[in-house]
Amino acid sequence: MSALFTPKKIGEMEIKNRFVHSATYECMASDDGQVTDKLIRRYSKIAKGGAGLIIPGYLYITPNGRAVQYQTGIQNDDMIEGLKKLVDVVHDEGNKIVFQLVHSGRQTTKDAIGQTPLAPSKGSRDNIYMVKYGEMTEEQIQEVIKAFGVAAIRASEAGADGVQINAAHGYLVNQFLSPFFNRRTDSWGASDENRFRFLKEVVLEIRRNISDETSVLVKLNTQDYTPKEGITLELAKKYAGWLADLPIEGLEVSCGTLSYSMFNMVRGEVPTEEIIMNFPWWRKILGKMMLKKMEGKFELEEGYNLEAARLIKPVIGDIPLLVVGGMRRVDHMEQVLKDGVADFISMSRPFIREPNIVNRIKEGKATAVACVSCNKCFAAIANNMPVQCYNKGFPK
Repeated sequence: MSALFTPKKIGEMEIKNRFVHSATYECMASDDGQVTDKLIRRYSKIAKGGAGLIIPGYLYITPNGRAVQYQTGIQNDDMIEGLKKLVDVVHDEGNKIVFQLVHSGRQTTKDAIGQTPLAPSKGSRDNIYMVKYGEMTEEQIQEVIKAFGVAAIRASEAGADGVQINAAHGYLVNQFLSPFFNRRTDSWGASDENRFRFLKEVVLEIRRNISDETSVLVKLNTQDYTPKEGITLELAKKYAGWLADLPIEGLEVSCGTLSYSMFNMVRGEVPTEEIIMNFPWWRKILGKMMLKKMEGKFELEEGYNLEAARLIKPVIGDIPLLVVGGMRRVDHMEQVLKDGVADFISMSRPFIREPNIVNRIKEGKATAVACVSCNKCFAAIANNMPVQCYNKGFPK
């Protein structure tokens, strides 16, 4: 049997195969963050399609931590009933589900949250969101840490098998970890240890709030690709070693930030015209200038986070490692597992095009995924359109 279809545990969760649906923003929740029938249908298809572990799109933990309009929320107890329906459709197929928890930090807008966005340090307008942001007070930092813990309780009450802390892609935890975003001079910044403190306190708060049967995972940026040095491979390796000393059960490695390096996150084509399609005229001009400079510079490199995985796997001991980023060929995935580079293959865009790709691989009907990394799915969510494969173009 292929190593891809051997079971393996993450904490108390036994995953029936090595395929993980990596957290993917769906743009399918209601205005107030509730789970919708459309969202449930999406994950029912992916569960039926064989993915052993499903991590739905990031769930915002507080109203001021929301990133975008149609993002799913876990910010109050009203969300639990809908989230339980999501859990049930995944469990019905014998699969596991982990909820990713996020605070957007500065990567949001006043329209989305009704206030000035929060960040570790104040500064000029965000590069993408075009909004000024404020430096968090000690009280605000403690409130967000506690909010992560309460959100984990809600995830557990909804029946999730675990939670994943989003410490990647430029959101708040990533911002605290990164020397580029975090320019504080107090005990939350000024050194690697202090910058790591926020993530450490979040992990400990979550673990205090949930049972040992509920797994805690972290999604960690291994390279920020910011204009000045942020998280590098060496710093990520240091952070991973410190995470290994905390009560976590799994680590997923990724890279890039939305504000500065979005196409390092989703390598492939840069669909400029599709992304700016519904932007206001002034933002369309700025967006086109920025995106045109990126075209042709982010061709897909298969397994583009594998270098990070090779560095990090030896320092985390027995903690399972999930690797995401351009995993496309089955024989390559098998080799990654065989070589011990990672324990799980995490994918996002392939599941958008082929919800049943895991079953197709198991049945010998696919030797590679069909996704061509055109990134039109990424362009769609930038225009508040539901995530799906738009390779043949947007509907007229």
